Amino acid sequence: MKFEDLLLEIGGFGRFQILILFVLCLARINLPMHFLLHSFLAATPSHHCAIPHQEAFVNLTMEEILLISIPREPDGTFRSCEMFSQPQFHLLLNSSLQPENDSVIQNCQHGWVYDHSQFTSTISTQWDLVCEQRGLNQATATFFFIGVTIGAVVFGYLSDRFDTLIWRLFLQGFSFNDKAFTNLLKSHREDPLSLARAMYVGWKTRSANRNAVFSPRTRWVPESARWLIANGKVKQAHKHLLRCARMNGMKDFALSPEALRMITTDKKPGESYSYISLFRTPVLRKISLCSGAVFGVAFSYYGMSMKLTGFGLNMYLSQFVFGIIEIPAKMIVYVLVNRIGRRQSQAWSLILTGLCIGANIIIPKSFTSLRSVVAITGKGLSEAAFTTVFLYTSELYPTVLRQNGMGYTSFTARIGGALAPLVFLLDDVWRSLPEVTYCGVAVCCGSVAFLLPETLNVRLPEGIEDIEKTQ
Repeated sequence: MKFEDLLLEIGGFGRFQILILFVLCLARINLPMHFLLHSFLAATPSHHCAIPHQEAFVNLTMEEILLISIPREPDGTFRSCEMFSQPQFHLLLNSSLQPENDSVIQNCQHGWVYDHSQFTSTISTQWDLVCEQRGLNQATATFFFIGVTIGAVVFGYLSDRFDTLIWRLFLQGFSFNDKAFTNLLKSHREDPLSLARAMYVGWKTRSANRNAVFSPRTRWVPESARWLIANGKVKQAHKHLLRCARMNGMKDFALSPEALRMITTDKKPGESYSYISLFRTPVLRKISLCSGAVFGVAFSYYGMSMKLTGFGLNMYLSQFVFGIIEIPAKMIVYVLVNRIGRRQSQAWSLILTGLCIGANIIIPKSFTSLRSVVAITGKGLSEAAFTTVFLYTSELYPTVLRQNGMGYTSFTARIGGALAPLVFLLDDVWRSLPEVTYCGVAVCCGSVAFLLPETLNVRLPEGIEDIEKTQ
């Protein structure tokens, strides 16, 4: 007997599964807030060099002081990171006569003045993480995702080795809020251990906030019966299956624990698996390498999520629209994965995300409405890719390695998430290089998905042998 056959006997997808799904969704409500916090916490408002007071400025307005103290960009805006070494009073007569000699231009010497109309304070304004220091601003998001990456690996492994509910209960004491992250960096910004602490916060956010904020779920969510059977915990699996059958109205279910032991699995008593097991056999190795290469899902998703300006909308409206578009994206994915399959959905959603990013490189900035539509479409497609990858990955790996496989692919995805903020720094090399990078990675990683097997209407593999013999 296969596990899918057993599911039919306990009512298939019924009231029990709906309740579990609802409880699991509760813990997801606050999670995106942490992952997308950087867009606002580290926002960099418009700024210019601070200008020290001089007696010659007494009769000048602030606009005139800026005119003679700060060089302008070609579009007429004041530069953010440079100032004149000496006031250029001749500009009061003709502001178009910008000095051509770079020797009169220097970096900011007295700090910066920030526009506080939108943000009262961010880590950029509080710690002057702009200009030469703007890399540190982007690095704060990278530190967070490094912590998330560690959490994905550690708890993916623990989920396959131990009862995951025990770890949920253990983690209920650790719940970090948004301010904890900023305070931690603020208190230890000159401490070499700051990086480790930031990684720790990300790790705990990954493993704690998801499971601890809604602690009642540990009472309602049972351990996976499939996992329990595969690990020889038949009596515990039998108890959960009886509870499921009763709630689904299948009161005639009377399968004994002894019969459950006949469920097909290739896991021998006392045998354990690790991440190395993902690469030991040929077919599983190919799946692991290809699914790991789909890290571009997170790379493109967070690249777009953290790019909230430049589309003709303010940051808050952009975030709202970017969030709203994910609802129809998920609904469309629900239909597509069951019509055209997981592989096609995964590949094309990621490729089209890259093409949308690439399109906005070509579209002139004056076409703000068109750029906004393309960006929103790309964000919806990136969410479609993200939604598909969780379902697809879980079906690619056998039961005995499923959590290890999920942990591994989550690890590679979080590496992509950690790199995404740093790519914005490439605009120093070429203004469009960040977008070109996001586009290229998304298209390449989407193409790799074509090498993975289709799992639509395919019985989920229980053991490694099921993977190898089907190819």
